[in-house]
Amino acid sequence: MAGCIGDADDVDNGGGDSDTVQYGVIEPLSGSFTDLGKERLQGTELAIQQINDSDEYDFEIEYETYDSQSNASTATQKATEAVQSEGAQYLTGCISSSVAIAVNDFARDNQVVYTPGAAAVSITGENCNDYVFRFETSTAQIAEGMAQWTVDNLGDQIFYHIADYAYGDSVKAEVESRMSSISDSYSEVGMTKSEFGSTDFEAFISQISSASDEADAVVVGMTGADLAIFLSQAARRGLGEEIPIVTTTASFQPVLQGAAEGAYGVYSGVRYVPSLETGDNQTFVEAYQDEYDALPDNFSRVGYESVRMVARGIKEAGTTDPTAVKDTLAGLEQETIFGSNRFRECDQQAMNPVWMGQCVEPDSGDVADVELLTELSGEEAAPDCETTGCEL
Repeated sequence: MAGCIGDADDVDNGGGDSDTVQYGVIEPLSGSFTDLGKERLQGTELAIQQINDSDEYDFEIEYETYDSQSNASTATQKATEAVQSEGAQYLTGCISSSVAIAVNDFARDNQVVYTPGAAAVSITGENCNDYVFRFETSTAQIAEGMAQWTVDNLGDQIFYHIADYAYGDSVKAEVESRMSSISDSYSEVGMTKSEFGSTDFEAFISQISSASDEADAVVVGMTGADLAIFLSQAARRGLGEEIPIVTTTASFQPVLQGAAEGAYGVYSGVRYVPSLETGDNQTFVEAYQDEYDALPDNFSRVGYESVRMVARGIKEAGTTDPTAVKDTLAGLEQETIFGSNRFRECDQQAMNPVWMGQCVEPDSGDVADVELLTELSGEEAAPDCETTGCEL
């Protein structure tokens, strides 16, 4: 897949005096995260189209699209191809946290600006570097809202089920850290882990059910097709009637669609819903609907703002050279779909608001609606700089 492809020889990757910005867009276009990758790609393409059609910018973006296959080695190979063959100065994409961490290192070593689509804290934490800027909301930000709401409304005795890779580990670490700081009586009742791409969760659901008398809630740290399948199987077993299910990503449309009735009653941290009346979100929603005849979801907005915020950094820097743009972009206040926002200087994580929500039965159809319960501002949700592990 490709879009607006130019001659790589026309791209200036170092001098910064070109009127062309070359992007490599690396998304999971096959495998468990395919639906999420498609959404993110659509948001990315919409932003590129708007930038190229606008008189606000004195450059145009050209891009090539690559399939990461949710594999770190494949993504690194595609990043290498983008930089060496197409002259890419900027990279965006990757929804799997393990994959994004690999591209983090590539961006640093090759001095290209990278905007990841994954949420593990370490991406802008211990694995951070000067060339990585994240608009996706981190697990730490979501955990801040989830932990407080869960302790206040459900309790502090928690069973965990997580995916056995960087994202699942990040969910558990962040929720546990925040719950233990909120409640002196917090306790982990038990934990199970499933491999990425699993399709049979019956044994895990049985273990969770057997602990339901001790636990106040089960926190599930998975996403994509894995989570949709888990919720469907849990609903068939009646798990939600035994113990509240709290997730980090059940509010994502592909998860809601995949789980259908299995998502009813499930609680979730919320990164984004299209109904938000913040910033210029409704303008974005209208443009996205016009282009794709669908509402945007979380990864649509991540792809969209990842490109748009970097483009403003390029404009502000007055050069396309990523080594100069990275210095300008850090801390640059911008208007976004969430209102005023920035990649803060200490870890280059966007200061996004977060919500706690519940997936509820809709008035029509079988795909759950998301009812927002609480909100934290970007400043309230962000972890203190000194706790992230990032050293810039």
